[in-house]
Amino acid sequence: MCRLFAFVSPSRSTARRELHPDGLDSLLSLARLHGDGWGWAGVDDDSAPTMRRSPHSAVTDAGFASAIDTPAHAALVHLRWATAGLPVNLDNAHPFLVDGLTFGHNGTITPLDDLRSLLSPASVAALKGTTDSEMYFALIREQVTQGLPLLDATVQVVRRLREHFPYASLNALLLSGEQLIVVHASATSALTAHDISRMGPLADDLPSGHNEDYFALRWRQSPDGTVAISSTGVAGDGWQALPAESVTAIRLADRSREIVELTPTALSRS
Repeated sequence: MCRLFAFVSPSRSTARRELHPDGLDSLLSLARLHGDGWGWAGVDDDSAPTMRRSPHSAVTDAGFASAIDTPAHAALVHLRWATAGLPVNLDNAHPFLVDGLTFGHNGTITPLDDLRSLLSPASVAALKGTTDSEMYFALIREQVTQGLPLLDATVQVVRRLREHFPYASLNALLLSGEQLIVVHASATSALTAHDISRMGPLADDLPSGHNEDYFALRWRQSPDGTVAISSTGVAGDGWQALPAESVTAIRLADRSREIVELTPTALSRS
């Protein structure tokens, strides 16, 4: 389980700038718990995404400050809180980058063997780490390889996973050279007593909303047109709830949005 932040800006910006000082302070406080690695991916000047990641905490890793100061037209930030039993190493750090597409996930999809059984043999052989998140990403790439547009591929996979794993959080961010895809699919998900016990003494010092609405995703639009996405716990004004059980595509070129509701099937554009 993890924390997510992303932005799409009409001009070059940085994650630090779009978080604002209060948002950055709260994100770093979250990194005390979500300290099993961090990652950043960004797109600049219509190029393919680039990525930086580490298995270390964003609080102590100097590379994190450098990453969030990197100018980009769009970027995503991921703080990892490793699922119990999964190793903390570079291969398991998010985001994952394959063929010009990056992916970060907030949730746990178990049992792992059931999830792995949905993958093609070629996808299983190509896995580098051991996370459910990398398998989720591989399922989406399988559909893209078969010719589906990224939004359609993501919606199809999320609906399929929801059938197999009804209580899993499927929240995710995908960033390509053309769009940011935001999956908000966690309406049936909640922190368990075991999850809360893992927080230990940090539980009482986490930002408002972290425990109560852990899996919610929000968005806001700045006066200059920048669109930002965040998990709960990232401070700041102007946040609005994303539609529950939805997948949103944000075009990097003009920040226009296309929203697909997972249940019932519907489509809206803005």
